[in-house]
Amino acid sequence: MHVVLAGGGTAGHIEPALALADALRRRDPSVGITALGTERGLETRLVPERGYELGLIPAVPLPRRPTPELITVPGRLRGTIKAAEEILERTKADCVVGFGGYVALPGYLAAKRLGVPIIVHEANARPGLANKIGSRYAYAVAVSTPDSKLRGSRYVGIPLRRSISTLDRAAVRPEARAAFGLDPNLPTLLVSGGSQGARRLNEVIEQVAPTLQRSGVQILHAVGPKNELPRVDNMPGMPPYVPVPYVDRMDLAYAAADMMLCRAGAMTVAELSAVGLPAAYVPLPIGNGEQRLNAQPVVKAGGGLLVDDAELTPQWVLSQVLPVLADPHRLYEMSRAPPLKGRPAPDQLQVGLVYEAIAANRTR
Repeated sequence: MHVVLAGGGTAGHIEPALALADALRRRDPSVGITALGTERGLETRLVPERGYELGLIPAVPLPRRPTPELITVPGRLRGTIKAAEEILERTKADCVVGFGGYVALPGYLAAKRLGVPIIVHEANARPGLANKIGSRYAYAVAVSTPDSKLRGSRYVGIPLRRSISTLDRAAVRPEARAAFGLDPNLPTLLVSGGSQGARRLNEVIEQVAPTLQRSGVQILHAVGPKNELPRVDNMPGMPPYVPVPYVDRMDLAYAAADMMLCRAGAMTVAELSAVGLPAAYVPLPIGNGEQRLNAQPVVKAGGGLLVDDAELTPQWVLSQVLPVLADPHRLYEMSRAPPLKGRPAPDQLQVGLVYEAIAANRTR
């Protein structure tokens, strides 16, 4: 059996694909797995590091919503669909599982041409263009929210790495804080704008970090691999400020933290929900508004805060985030909010869909 995964570009697309790959291998170590990607995505590093084959296709960025530019997509896609077809034929693919983004659509269209069953996974509360199109041809559509508008959708959740889904933050905290050079006892704020970082979050934290430190809060800041490290001096006797370009071990980062300041990508919200880490969510101000929708259930249940990108200021951090970090009881209550319990074993549910789709296709 060989499964092709289509979810390149950002960690939000790649990580659930790799979590599914891990779950497939746990069920059957002999299963073949190839991930579609492009030369400029994070998959060029993340996929080989996890031990899976990467099949490269040309990148064709898609508009986030229907626009006049959409009519040019079919012509630009021809070459990349052909490249995807060649990979499917070479690997004798039994199923294509797509996770959205510009890698997914060529995978879907190539699979449709070749009669390979398709499974779509939509992580966001509001689906993207690639998955809207892919859902028309899919055997099954797996979604992360029970009220998804994609037709024929099945509520599965988001496949997560085992290091995240099984994380005991309290048990791992001493190891995690030591790994990042943090004090073992101080309140800790984790800041990250996702796999690429977020300039807005970086600028605000650079301004407010000294005040947070003087208030007894230490900071672990994932800046983004292409962004400059903020200029914050660690004064003698002050709580640490630890900036890093990228965090490979997010399980350790979550275990080290008491709260997170972050964007509201579907993967981020799902991982924080699974580990019970309260957060202040700052939805990306561009796109189709999916990040705000991702965060709203957690915020409504009391598990997080929500602020518009334009309203994120040093003053907001001091008035809203600092009081939470200074209140252990509130942190504990936020960590127990209902949505933070996560959905059990979404990776296993998705593995079941893969086997179901392959079996159905073989009996046609």
